[in-house]
Amino acid sequence: MNTDVRALTETLVSIPSHDDETAVGDRIEQWLREETDASVRRDGTGNVIAERSAVESADSLALVGHHDVVPPADRQVDADGEYVVDERDGRLYGRGTADMKGPLAAAMVAFRDAEPKFDLVFASFVGEEQGGIGAQAAIEEGFAPTWAVVTEGSTGYSTPGVTDVAVAHKGRRGSTIRATGTAGHASRPADAENAIYRASDAVDIVRSLAVPDATVLGAELGGSLAVTEIEGGSAWNVIPDSCSVTVDERTVPGEHVDLEAVEGIEGVDWVVDQDLPPMACGDPDFADRVLAAAADAQSGDPQQVAKPHATDAGWLAQAGTDCVVVGAAEPGEAHTSTESVSLAVVDRCYEIYRSVAESVIRQKD
Repeated sequence: MNTDVRALTETLVSIPSHDDETAVGDRIEQWLREETDASVRRDGTGNVIAERSAVESADSLALVGHHDVVPPADRQVDADGEYVVDERDGRLYGRGTADMKGPLAAAMVAFRDAEPKFDLVFASFVGEEQGGIGAQAAIEEGFAPTWAVVTEGSTGYSTPGVTDVAVAHKGRRGSTIRATGTAGHASRPADAENAIYRASDAVDIVRSLAVPDATVLGAELGGSLAVTEIEGGSAWNVIPDSCSVTVDERTVPGEHVDLEAVEGIEGVDWVVDQDLPPMACGDPDFADRVLAAAADAQSGDPQQVAKPHATDAGWLAQAGTDCVVVGAAEPGEAHTSTESVSLAVVDRCYEIYRSVAESVIRQKD
């Protein structure tokens, strides 16, 4: 394995970054300043962004990750509050190994080592686990590469152990249906307007709504819709005057479910709480070049696939950047108490990222 990738992975994983990303951001910034001749900056949100300019290109490629993680399990923290990093059977265990400090380290070393054919950018965002806070801030400040390889997980989607290229992923829209009525005594229900009944009528509409699907560069993904919470009522003998229902919608590129239809019920309104955009790569030449790099880096047969999870690629795609997702994390590995990553696959990601950076994606006219 590339010793620099391994050492950097272990360093980044050991630094806690679930409550405060500052320390690991400091280390990323320091490494980039010491190891590269890139222009490095830290924006006001905490994102770390570095740029290397090519002479003959108006295009740019970004290698994009994030350095925040979800809170660790007790077993992933030592007595001093540091993250535990442990290697067993060719895998590195610890919070953030798969999501995503392993592939983040691979992207950093690839950014340093590549001889790019166009402007090369490295970006590590904060707040990805909180809905893309860092990505949105960077975009608002003008972050707009032509292409981006986002280093979230894409390994094991087509075949176990194979690092695929995700050309699309779902988004997530979380919303609340709020029903209001008039309270009354349960012994005289006809004298009140039961908010739970109105909410139930709204749920019936939700269950009847068609859920869209999409195909992106041959990869298929389907949306979903589910009621996940309901809250209403205050006592067994009181007709409730309010009730709320939480709806989880997994969105596909180009279309949402018509949840606004529930507002046709008297006393019911609907509000969107979070809307993480889906991603669809709009540049098949870029997607094919990344797939070729993935094929060259492994003995397996990678495919262009779709991911079920939202990532920062959704925000970038919404802003006009053509994205793919390539990373070491496997389905079901991130956010677990036994999170781990294959060191061989992290090394493979380094090769893929470097190869893409050194490729000619768009021929001159």
